[in-house]
Amino acid sequence: MSQTVLLAEDDRAIRHALERALTLEGYRVTAVADGVEALAQAHRTAPDVLLLDVMMPGIDGLQVCRVLRAEGDRTPILMLTALVETADRIAGLDAGADDYVVKPFDVEEVFARLRALLRRTTPVTAGSAGAEPAKGSPQVSDRQLLEAAGLRMDLQARRAWRGGRELELTRTEFELLELLVRNAGIVLDHSTIYDRIWGYDFGPGSKNLAVYVGYLRRKLDEPGAPQLIHTVRGVGYVLRED
Repeated sequence: MSQTVLLAEDDRAIRHALERALTLEGYRVTAVADGVEALAQAHRTAPDVLLLDVMMPGIDGLQVCRVLRAEGDRTPILMLTALVETADRIAGLDAGADDYVVKPFDVEEVFARLRALLRRTTPVTAGSAGAEPAKGSPQVSDRQLLEAAGLRMDLQARRAWRGGRELELTRTEFELLELLVRNAGIVLDHSTIYDRIWGYDFGPGSKNLAVYVGYLRRKLDEPGAPQLIHTVRGVGYVLRED
């Protein structure tokens, strides 16, 4: 069965062009013009993925994200935004979005990001993410529990803690943290992380990974506690407790 996309975009030309392109790609598309319609449709039909414009009259895309996440809806959300500043992207992640595409965009990039989000709705199984663990790296138990560097993750429930503090993570943040925890002590290069998390390497000019790592650090770090995610300049990132 075709996967369903709920598209909310107030610009008629962009909305119609995306609706046609997505339909030709094999998706079943419901297209609406604003956030009020998007929320009503999401409540009625439970789409497989949402594609939301950030700047819409009335209820904007960020507010739609916040409402759905507050209701416990974990449907993947891809944002369309003309805002390119890091702070604007962080606002989208904070609202609960899983990924974003900056306008003007190539429709093939939209397709790639949607495919990656939809692949990640498949339940995680032990050993499905990350590079081969080094000796002494954390392992997943039968209950899908993962521990490293003072972090605990329940993969089945999609919950994570640092010490006794539970972390509020988006889908992408959770999967990025899972990849790092599975490979604690191992430096993962940018290409590997892009491939494992997004299923597509967006190239050296992309700031996607740096934005997500920065946001994940903000949620992990605690005053007086060691930093857990370290940058290896020119290579990638590693999770370790110094």
